[in-house]
Amino acid sequence: MVRRVPGSNTVEELILMDILKSIIVWFIGICFVVLTFPLTLIVWLLFLPFDRQRIIIHWFLMHLSLVLTYLIPIWTIHIEGREKALKGNTYVILSNHQSVLDILIINCLRYKFKWISKIENFKVPVIGWYLKMADYIIVDRANEESKIEMLEKAYNCLKRGTSIMIFPEGTRSPDNEIGFFKRGAFQLAIQANVPILPVLIDGTGGVLPKHGLIFGSGHHIRIRVLDPVFPAGFGTDIPESLALKLNSLLKSELAESRANHTY
Repeated sequence: MVRRVPGSNTVEELILMDILKSIIVWFIGICFVVLTFPLTLIVWLLFLPFDRQRIIIHWFLMHLSLVLTYLIPIWTIHIEGREKALKGNTYVILSNHQSVLDILIINCLRYKFKWISKIENFKVPVIGWYLKMADYIIVDRANEESKIEMLEKAYNCLKRGTSIMIFPEGTRSPDNEIGFFKRGAFQLAIQANVPILPVLIDGTGGVLPKHGLIFGSGHHIRIRVLDPVFPAGFGTDIPESLALKLNSLLKSELAESRANHTY
């Protein structure tokens, strides 16, 4: 006969607890997004005539993201290096991508930028409306003309002094490791002659993995802003070479971070 240790849970009980917890988390998240939409719409309409670059609505969405992270206490979030984005500088901000939660977590940095988002996100009810109100940049990854148009819009943003934010992997990692970087972000940095601001995320894939709906528990999320890489330090004017350089940098930093932190 197997004797059960007092206070221990079976695998079935742990799975059930995760499912129940996930239902609560999704309920809170969906209610928050839906209930704050009317307020967001009012802010958008009030400032629409004066806020051509949609900076005010962007800031509003950043702070909504910050509030939402505090409403869902199933994780701890550690942010490091936020001050490395120098005031007045424009960046191509890029990050590795583990989970859909990365968007929420990066918003908590509260930087001035335009998201580059795949067209599928703009088709999601309410979420898509938020993205359109902030005038974020759409890209249809299956359409070459859309990719060219995205690069043009992003370039114009950089020249107007607004940073852009992109996941150079183009999709979420299935194993929480860093995948291949596509050239677009690096082409923009070279053409616009602006620095790259690398951001390293770890832990979100453990909380909510790719294609997953069940939230894990007891996870620590780390977001670390690395030193900006200025054009003089690119060492190349070839986007593919710059992509490999930054890919190697983030992989090295991820390995070091995991070695220094056991969680």
